[in-house]
Amino acid sequence: MNFPIFSGFNEKHSLALRLWHWIFFLLITSSMICVLLASTLFRTRNNTEMVQQQLQRNNITVDANQARAVSHAFNDKLWDWHTDIGYFIAIFLAGRFLLEIFQPKEEKLSTRIKTAMGFTVLSVYQKSVQVHYVRVKWGYIVFYALMLIMVLTGLGLAFEQVAFLKANRGLIKQTHSLTQYAIYAFVLFHLTGVILADAGNYPGIVSGMIHGKRRI
Repeated sequence: MNFPIFSGFNEKHSLALRLWHWIFFLLITSSMICVLLASTLFRTRNNTEMVQQQLQRNNITVDANQARAVSHAFNDKLWDWHTDIGYFIAIFLAGRFLLEIFQPKEEKLSTRIKTAMGFTVLSVYQKSVQVHYVRVKWGYIVFYALMLIMVLTGLGLAFEQVAFLKANRGLIKQTHSLTQYAIYAFVLFHLTGVILADAGNYPGIVSGMIHGKRRI
């Protein structure tokens, strides 16, 4: 038996929200790539010996400390990019909070959660979709909270010359490092869920975030 699909997943998205979504996605992806490269291929201790070997082929002899300084420069460059991207992430995260305040009421995240929770359930299937929809929306709120922690701790590391921040650098860095794994997990679950939804009961959910229209 076919039950009507809960229309909550068939949503309109404003141009401002769509632009924010895709730019934020690119920023998060770029930041993750910088971390991945800085922690693996361009990790300082992984490249010190290679620097020595390459210089020796050109009859240039350097000790381990000199080679480390060279390899460390590449690692620093990636972390610098990571920091610069982080500033834009902070700006766009603040922009998302402003969008929630100023965008049309029916497109606000809070309104959509309230509407979904008040939806009249006509079948077991609709109940399962309703619960899933509300969980997804609350998942976004958790994501924004994690990103807020990530941004605040990232800024704390970027401006560590401030006495208070310098005194608590260890805690700030540990919090920043731990929070990133929760964000990685969310991104993985989100991408997997969207792909499965688009290929399953909700075809066009990805393109809907591009053109912004409800699916017919």
